[in-house]
Amino acid sequence: MDSVRDRARGALPRPCRVLVLLNPRSGKGKALQQFQRLVQPLLAEAEVSFKLMVTERPNHARELVRVEDLCLWDALVIMAGDGLIHEVVNGLMDRPDWETAIQKPLCSLPGGSGNGLAASLNHYAGYEQVTDEDLLTNCTQLLCRRLLAPMNLLSLHGASGIRLFSVLGLAWGLVADVDVESEKYRFLGEKRFTVGTVIRLVNLRTYRGQLAYLPVGSAISSKTPTAPVPLQGGPVDSHLVPLEEPVPSHWTVVPERDFVLVLALMHTHMGSTMFTAPMGQRAAGVMHLFYVHAGISRAMLLRLFLAMKDGKHMECDCPYLVYVPVVAFRLECKGGQGVFSVDGELLTTEAVQGQVQPDYLWMVSSGREPSPTQEPQQKPFHQKPL
Repeated sequence: MDSVRDRARGALPRPCRVLVLLNPRSGKGKALQQFQRLVQPLLAEAEVSFKLMVTERPNHARELVRVEDLCLWDALVIMAGDGLIHEVVNGLMDRPDWETAIQKPLCSLPGGSGNGLAASLNHYAGYEQVTDEDLLTNCTQLLCRRLLAPMNLLSLHGASGIRLFSVLGLAWGLVADVDVESEKYRFLGEKRFTVGTVIRLVNLRTYRGQLAYLPVGSAISSKTPTAPVPLQGGPVDSHLVPLEEPVPSHWTVVPERDFVLVLALMHTHMGSTMFTAPMGQRAAGVMHLFYVHAGISRAMLLRLFLAMKDGKHMECDCPYLVYVPVVAFRLECKGGQGVFSVDGELLTTEAVQGQVQPDYLWMVSSGREPSPTQEPQQKPFHQKPL
């Protein structure tokens, strides 16, 4: 009964048992050593027992959580980059009991290069922006505090029929190029993105496409019914229509043009030193849509990139950079140009659309209240400190 009461008030029980999934090759390849040296002692002191599963190949974590007996664990802890938590969430949504499986609390411990989700959770907790072992220590302390908070989930559909779920977001253009092309510099840790960005700025590309989106205000006020896309398991995406149909009339359509990048981001940080959405405060059912259209100079792009560390890029007064808070979007790339990156993982380039599922999963976080503007998707969340 104690565990039930703890969950009702938004906390993990004491003592608690967690399953740790760890990618030893993420980032600089030091995740296992850091777990043993930094994380283990803190968990022992906080009465958090664990079982460690080390992943051996891509999608191994997804395979493991598909069949794991989740009743054995109070939470799933993922220590790696954002790609591993992407695997875990999609593995949970693959299960026949996905509706209950996705409610198992998750914890992100940074062990990769970008660590955007962990950096966002660190920000929500009120900590200063830090990196590497300082960020790992902060996120471990959040786990030891045991507080939970509801988080949004991005439901994505591709033209080929694929459906997947994202915890951090989708990128196309410059950001996705850097994600994919900087893989060869993984030994540099988060600095790989700086190196990759400089290289890509020297050889700047643009991509032809069409973007449409449903702004937050239109989603709240619109009374136009939309037919949900066909289900393949998972929640209904009531704002979306099939990709072969035009978007509903109350959506905003950006005329077809050349883009430098498009980014749909769920949280404040795209990486541990990339404070991309300083306006974000974890509002239920909202994601941050950024796009940069062609014509911007390399010097301005570099200026935006450097200012992003402190979240000052929106103050650069750049007419080529557009930001809109949205609940859904559709992106059609013309001629199959460019690549998509979802939570840092490569996705086939095709027409894609997505919708936020508000407050759809639990994350170990600061335990602050969700936005009162929308009701939680699954059930009410009442959060109080232990």
